[in-house]
Amino acid sequence: MDFIRRLGSDALISIRRTGLMALFLGEAVLYSVIPPLKVVRLLKRIRFIGSQSVLLILLTGVFTGMVLGLQGFRTLSRVGSVAFLGPSVALSLIKELGPVLTALMVTARAGSAIAAEIGIMRISDQIDALELMGLNPFRYLVVPSILAGIVALPLLTCIFDVVGIFGGYIVGVKLLGMESGVYFGEMANFVKLDDIYEGLYKSLSFGIIISWVCCYKGYYAGTWGYGAEGVSKATTQAVVLSSALILIWDYFMTSMLL
Repeated sequence: MDFIRRLGSDALISIRRTGLMALFLGEAVLYSVIPPLKVVRLLKRIRFIGSQSVLLILLTGVFTGMVLGLQGFRTLSRVGSVAFLGPSVALSLIKELGPVLTALMVTARAGSAIAAEIGIMRISDQIDALELMGLNPFRYLVVPSILAGIVALPLLTCIFDVVGIFGGYIVGVKLLGMESGVYFGEMANFVKLDDIYEGLYKSLSFGIIISWVCCYKGYYAGTWGYGAEGVSKATTQAVVLSSALILIWDYFMTSMLL
């Protein structure tokens, strides 16, 4: 009976936290459409999430494209279809790997930092001080991060896709001797506008997931423990949960957009 009691208690706690996360997102969305908007704070968040992640995205993107080019060339050469290397690299990046890997990299770099920053503000009573000064913590901390995620993730995904395709070009054309006209020509024939839209839709949703989960975990850092322990647990949970939700939501979006 004790086991069943603990199991039921854990289930109720999980349901309650899920409901709190949904209410947190709803409140953030509400404040994002009600003026005034903290424009300066938003621009700083876009710079932090977006431009400061460009180098990491460039490095990850080009080597992902090179790996796809190398593996794709070896695989397609077995069936005499090397001409389709360009479309296979482009479609893999645009529809799946670009949005997912970009989101995971941003979660690791920016999402963890956002959770830690807000968590430190929570345990040091800075959020309470904002409320005492008449400032809404959601409008000041959460809304700019969510809007910045929506703006930055699609742009970073586009950069990832472009440098990834270029990485496949380096391996396929420059190293393995494939014709550049064949690489890009077949890519233009097979890659459709709907494929690009699919990747952008995914990156938009991933931007919301990352900023929402990381802000929530940091905002309620005191729930997971006191002091540095609470911040470390909140940051870890933010990265793990964001990464898991990205992969789960990617599956559902793929099934819906087929």
